[in-house]
Amino acid sequence: MTTELDWFKSSHSSNDGPDCVEVAISTARPAIHVRDSKNKNGARLTFAGGAWSEFVEFAAGR
Repeated sequence: MTTELDWFKSSHSSNDGPDCVEVAISTARPAIHVRDSKNKNGARLTFAGGAWSEFVEFAAGR
């Protein structure tokens, strides 16, 4: 089964800079998907809910 993801740009991404990250939340199998908005067909990262929370906490340096 293929489901279309609803991608949105991170609030920390700039509109005209090199840092463009998009995120999508999958509800069929709870997961967070991350990709580079400039390379939509490129590699993606997928995190389970708990792993995403840990990643964000780590990335924020807390």
